[in-house]
Amino acid sequence: MSNLHVWFEKGVSHEEYIASMTVHKENLQKVADEFSVSDESKLMLSELKDQNISAIVLTADWCGDAMVNVPIFKKLADLAGIEPRYLIRDENLELMDQYLTNGTARSIPIFIFIDDKGNEIGKWGPRAPEVQSVVEDIKRGMPDKDDPAYKDAFKAFVEKISTRFTTDKALWRIIEKDMVHILNGMK
Repeated sequence: MSNLHVWFEKGVSHEEYIASMTVHKENLQKVADEFSVSDESKLMLSELKDQNISAIVLTADWCGDAMVNVPIFKKLADLAGIEPRYLIRDENLELMDQYLTNGTARSIPIFIFIDDKGNEIGKWGPRAPEVQSVVEDIKRGMPDKDDPAYKDAFKAFVEKISTRFTTDKALWRIIEKDMVHILNGMK
């Protein structure tokens, strides 16, 4: 059994992850309830059904990116026959540190796709490039972390991005297309 298969076995199911949430549960559920997969994506994903792909999802319920990406991914995974297992980032730093964003940041969520032997065959996260641009635009002008105004500015940023992530269906479609592009490359 390869190393990634061991990590997969440590993870919890989607239902167990959702049941354990205390921070963004309602927002995640809102996205899950309102997002629907495009017909184009359904067709592409159906071609993955017999490939025995699994996913390790490094996440945490306080994360706004996870709040929007996890429910979109789950609907795609269901159509592709991908079984996800969830690991909390801060409880699994040994694995997280192998998937740092830009080599330094423990950004989440990270979706690690593995074959039936536990080998990595793809990864996605923490956000689609176009979503990264949206986040950077909203963050523009934020004071430095040591500025006394930072705390209030960051709180306002979190509220704004959370609202955008839970209501902007065009962003959801961007996330879907980016994830499907990665999944499609695993055929």
